[in-house]
Parts: sequence; structure tokens; C-alpha cells
Amino acid sequence: MTTAPDLAPEATAWSAALHAEVQQFYAHQMQLLDLAEAQSWADTFTEDATFAVPTLPEPVRGRAGLAAATTRSHAELAAAGQRHRHFLGMLDVRPRPDGAVDVRSYAIVYVSDIGGASRVHRVCVCEDVLVRDADGGLKVSARTVTRDDLA
Repeated sequence: MTTAPDLAPEATAWSAALHAEVQQFYAHQMQLLDLAEAQSWADTFTEDATFAVPTLPEPVRGRAGLAAATTRSHAELAAAGQRHRHFLGMLDVRPRPDGAVDVRSYAIVYVSDIGGASRVHRVCVCEDVLVRDADGGLKVSARTVTRDDLA
């Protein structure tokens, strides 16, 4: 008896290994962001990445722009005596036939007053396109963030 060949390319199949890899990527990326390691965080994006948020008139473009925006944001938080912590969860990981990966997740941003209370600052949806770099690692090529309070 012959069976039909599997017509779906390996790269387009969801797998627990891919899901775990994506989850670890985000855990590392959010740690870099919250530790104010702006350039290392920006390096988790492609050189020509876009980052669209509803509080800016146009997307931030490229690693240099991402690092500069993050450095400014951390300086503003420090001046206000605050710290942010980002939590990404409920990852919906969907591989594409071209090898890219679409990921939709919920993002909760907590703000803590240094020496004071912590609270939820924002609840967002994060939609990313992840691609592989030359070494096979994941990079964000496009990120769109929407906020529940502005939807």
C-alpha cells in the first residue's frame, strides 16, 4: 500500500520545538529591554525592522532608531523614578511557507515606582513577523503593537 507524501514543507509546520524557541526568544528579548540594554535589544531585530505603536505618528525604523527610542524611554523612566517590566504570553506561533513566522501575543507592561507600588501600566497585543538570520537565530522584522485602551 502506498501513502500520499506529506506535501507540507517542514518549515511551515508548527512544532513544540519552534514554539519553545519563540518563547525563549521573547523571554530573552524582554529581559534585554527591561534591563535597559538598548543596543542588545535592538540587535534582536533585523537591520531594516519596523516597530509600530499607536503612540507614535509613524513606525520606528531600523536598529539605530530602535536603540535610540529605547534609550530615551529608559532615561524618561529613570527621571520619573519608575521601572517597566514586560510580560509576553499566550503566544500564537504560525510558521509561513516562506520560512518566516507570524506570532501574535498578549503583552502586559507593569510599572513600578522605585521603592513603591507596582501596577499594570498597559495591556497590548503584539504582532510580529520573525525571520531567521544568517546563523539561524530569530529576529523581528516587523512588530505592530496595539493597546487595549486605545482600540
